Amino acid sequence: MSRRDEVTALLQALLRLDTVNPPGNETKAAELIRAYLLENGVECELFARAPHRANLVARIKGGDGPSLAFLAHTDTVLADPTEWTRDPWSGDLVDGEVWGRGALDMKDQAAASVVAFASLAREGFEPSGDLVLLIVADEEVGGDDGYGLVWLCNEHPAAAHCDYALNEGAGERLELGGRPIYLCATAEKMSAPFTVRIHGRSGHASMPGIADNALVKAARYIEALGAYDPPKELIPEAKALLEVVLGEAPPLEDAVRRAADVHPMLPALVEPLLAFTLSPTMIDASHQRNVIPAVCEITVDCRLLPETTPADIEPLLRAALGNGRYDLEFDEATGGTRSPLDTPLWDALEQFTRELEPGARLAPMACPGFTDSHYLREAFGTVAYGFFPIKHMDPELATTLVHSADERIKVDDLELGVEMLRSVAQTLLAR
Repeated sequence: MSRRDEVTALLQALLRLDTVNPPGNETKAAELIRAYLLENGVECELFARAPHRANLVARIKGGDGPSLAFLAHTDTVLADPTEWTRDPWSGDLVDGEVWGRGALDMKDQAAASVVAFASLAREGFEPSGDLVLLIVADEEVGGDDGYGLVWLCNEHPAAAHCDYALNEGAGERLELGGRPIYLCATAEKMSAPFTVRIHGRSGHASMPGIADNALVKAARYIEALGAYDPPKELIPEAKALLEVVLGEAPPLEDAVRRAADVHPMLPALVEPLLAFTLSPTMIDASHQRNVIPAVCEITVDCRLLPETTPADIEPLLRAALGNGRYDLEFDEATGGTRSPLDTPLWDALEQFTRELEPGARLAPMACPGFTDSHYLREAFGTVAYGFFPIKHMDPELATTLVHSADERIKVDDLELGVEMLRSVAQTLLAR
């Protein structure tokens, strides 16, 4: 069986397992992968905080050189079958595409990582340092009290430790002036949601004049948050991306416009890299129709630039909101880490990209969302990048399908992912 057929069959089997998180049930996926690895003569170990939330670790022992991990998660977000053209857990192969929840996020990369790892083991690969396979649970919900990589790093650090890691986060192909550019996530923004709690005075809804309606008062704060334009700055990842796609880093006020002139997808990538973002997403006030609320809470999704903290932006938020009877509280702060660009892992990815097609370039970016790369960077100082090349599917289509209906991946891209992972391991861990 070819590696193409192998990875397609494994992805189909993984997609047929419902690992929606919560509750996750990732042990089903870990056991499927364990059986596949054993058939290929590869030993592995399961680590689980709870019996149904297993993480899988396998290792090809190497010399005393640096180690490389293939990292992927097996849980997915939910799927509403009524929104889909096909069953979200069908794993159907149709016109060269594999359908199902998780086909792009990220059972595709999990299957490719497993097949790349097992095929190297079958061939007797002798790396200069350990090649590690980390297939983990609970990325989609996770958090510092999760069941996946954060728990594995804390409770079994020897199993999770690695010097370099390849994970999810980017890989989109953009064609700019006839030149292909592949994006690689070398950093991620911090997820720092906060709550604005507005205070008033309750009363009977039939007599609004006797109360001070906190819900009504919340309107101006929502408008202030929606209208706020955070100050911009040029972080290293944004500067390097702009230099690749534009040939220079333009003035900040021109960056988004210049990006739009080059490719319609670029503004959506560039803009979140220039400042922190605010998105009011939830509101909670009275839970009874005839009671005027004394308190109204606005929940805001907030993403900070790498290595920025909530304390850095809180004065800016309070200035934007102005005076009034309200509290502002950050609920958590997760992520916000980065890896350097000048590394042997970057060189290996750049070599693969150059060989993939004439004139291709690799460009760094900061992932606007959260990935498990954060936990490796935080625990071990791992150089972790997000890269899984999508060459054959339109990048705008692929982006819209993640966490959405009719998620699917082209088998050509699945096969390319296997070859990329094998190439990087053979280059980085060459003796």
